[in-house]
Amino acid sequence: MVRKVAVIGAGITGLAAAHYLSKHDDVEVDLFEKSDRAGGKIRTYRQDGYTIELGPESYLARKQIMTELAEEIGLGDDLVRNQTGTSYIYVNNRLSPMPKGAVLGMPTELVPFLTTDLVSAGAKLRTGLDFIKKPLPVYTDISVGKFFRSRVGDEMLENVIEPLLSGIYGTNIDELSLMSTFPNFKELEETHGSLIRGMYNQKKNAPKSGGRKQGQFLQFKHGLQSFIDSLLAFIEENGVSAFFEHDVESITKSGSGYTMHVNGEERSYDNIIVTTPHFQYKRWFEDLPLEYFKHMKATSVATVVMAFEAHQVENDIDGTGFVVSRKMDTSITACTWTNKKWAHAAPEGKALLRAYVGRPGDYIVDEKTDEEIVRLARKDLDSIMTISGEPEFTIVTRLKNSMPQYKVGHKEMIGGIHDYMAEHYPGVVLTGASHSGVGLPDCIRQAKEAVDSLVQ
Repeated sequence: MVRKVAVIGAGITGLAAAHYLSKHDDVEVDLFEKSDRAGGKIRTYRQDGYTIELGPESYLARKQIMTELAEEIGLGDDLVRNQTGTSYIYVNNRLSPMPKGAVLGMPTELVPFLTTDLVSAGAKLRTGLDFIKKPLPVYTDISVGKFFRSRVGDEMLENVIEPLLSGIYGTNIDELSLMSTFPNFKELEETHGSLIRGMYNQKKNAPKSGGRKQGQFLQFKHGLQSFIDSLLAFIEENGVSAFFEHDVESITKSGSGYTMHVNGEERSYDNIIVTTPHFQYKRWFEDLPLEYFKHMKATSVATVVMAFEAHQVENDIDGTGFVVSRKMDTSITACTWTNKKWAHAAPEGKALLRAYVGRPGDYIVDEKTDEEIVRLARKDLDSIMTISGEPEFTIVTRLKNSMPQYKVGHKEMIGGIHDYMAEHYPGVVLTGASHSGVGLPDCIRQAKEAVDSLVQ
């Protein structure tokens, strides 16, 4: 007997879910997308020798599920790794290099940490208390900010750790859930009695790659959009029916299955996987205990791409960009020197900068025009770097409500909602970036888990 499954949303989670479903001979898959394109936030600009990501830029190489999927669809040879260099933080009105050996800001080598100008001598002493402080009692969850303030103090958190983590999750560090984002930090603290000791031992015991240092991130030589396009073509070749500009207006229980109204037409399915952002759920599941999702915000961010002739940007730093401490009065939160990070991103003789704008609680992305956002970004860059003249072109991309905020208690609340769905809507799975991971491989992993839960 053939089982009919609907996947709602053709972002990376929806496409991956359709792919894993298509591997089962007894499953018929329909994929619905309200917009006219696949990929969601992923969008690549390709013109005149440029390959520029306007949304997500890359993914962590150690999260191998995305690499495995790329190889499955024939894109393994297109994968490229980022160029390496020192990471920089803009704090105390200057760019300072990350100390050698630091892992997510945590020191694992003594001399580089003692000589860094990122934090004061007092902050270095306070960081050392991590070796003698007892593990912090945590019963269900705690904020990332509270955890690190307890271990290494305020200055170390705000000058070093927070700038590195805030670009991953668009949540205030003192509200960000530790157990939903970095539970491994708590595990290291518990196991080794010290977070620094734990990070040191983890690094010491990690497999040695040997030879030249490798970049931690992967991309595709024709951009992330090429991955999306190839994945869509692959699943369609394997029997998935993809419908664009098709709005799912309602979902109702019908016997042991469900009826969906799509563009005014009735369709019946045995199972449904919903991969849209969480603020769409109320359209289809009015009785769902949505109190958490009603208050679960998502940060709006914008990327500002600026292309220059190489001679216009003075930059002989051995690095690929910098992040900004929230202590600094800037609109930008980070900047990638894209032509230094990705060899395929810009033609020879060009300098490509990509600045990030948008913090939790500010309204720049919602209220400012593109021209104003460019001016704010350029003003900040001019105070940090030496740039002359006007760019060849600029591209502003607004990603509104694009970064779900995982606040303290997130994991527990999501677990409760999944339990409710299993009881009241058996065979319907909610998944995606609003649930248990915002990175591209995390979305693919969640898609696979959703499919596994249905076909078992």
